[in-house]
Amino acid sequence: MLVFATSDKGGTGRSVTSSNVAYRRALQGSDVCYLDFDFGSPTAGTIFNVDNAARGVTSGLGLHSYMQGRVSEPVAIDIWTESDRPSLRHRPPGAGRLVLFPGDAGGSEFSIDDEAVQRCVRLLRRVDEEFELCLLDLSAGRSYATDMVLAATAAPEMRSVTARWLVFHRWTRQHIIAANGLVHGRRGIIEVGQDRGHDPRELADSIRFVRTAVVDPNSDELAGLRSSQIAWLRDCNRDLQELASARKVGRTTMLGAIPLDPVLQWREQLISDNDVYARQIANRETVDAFELLAKRLTEDAVWVSL
Repeated sequence: MLVFATSDKGGTGRSVTSSNVAYRRALQGSDVCYLDFDFGSPTAGTIFNVDNAARGVTSGLGLHSYMQGRVSEPVAIDIWTESDRPSLRHRPPGAGRLVLFPGDAGGSEFSIDDEAVQRCVRLLRRVDEEFELCLLDLSAGRSYATDMVLAATAAPEMRSVTARWLVFHRWTRQHIIAANGLVHGRRGIIEVGQDRGHDPRELADSIRFVRTAVVDPNSDELAGLRSSQIAWLRDCNRDLQELASARKVGRTTMLGAIPLDPVLQWREQLISDNDVYARQIANRETVDAFELLAKRLTEDAVWVSL
């Protein structure tokens, strides 16, 4: 299965959430690959603590080089053996593969042509056959990367491949409106997808939203706030729920919500069980949200019921 992760704005937590979901799915036993299609900022290696790919690889074998026809195959990095973070350097018992396809250092956005689309088709078919879950982190907004994968997934040879979309947004008015625009607005995913050959209804059914950095106004962690502040937060939350429903970003189209976590506010990284239980720097609720989202990605009944 292919899962495309996108957002209309930067700073939504798209990359760090997607990376943690890929990590949790691998811990659940699936073979997982993560493709850094954020061509304008190929920094997924930083989240996986692969220092020699922190801003893409310097070997000239990254996804930029592959998509532009300079190499026949992109490099793949085995996180369990090549991460520089000690807690990631050993594949846990029962875990599946966890592989990163990085971009090129110094790479940037590039326009696409038919040859690039065909190279993308070949890559997507290959990883879909090799891995149970393939998560592609796209550049934010109406990007060349989004246009390319919409064109690739509309190709006849991709009809047997399941593709789903996650649109990330923070729980604010600005981000809710932006997420709606990215999907339903002019030159949004559905309109561009239709131009590329997708059925608009089927494409819309394959898109779900993920809320990030969500503050629960009923959380015990807010006990130190004044009652007037709590009441104001609850009013804001209610207003956001109404706006999300009106903008087609409400609960019926939401696949998951990631709570605000101090670790992710300060550093984009994978949250391990050690971070929760031994070091006690991250919240268990955050890991629970990652694990639930990782499971729901491939649960057909969950998507149908939404």
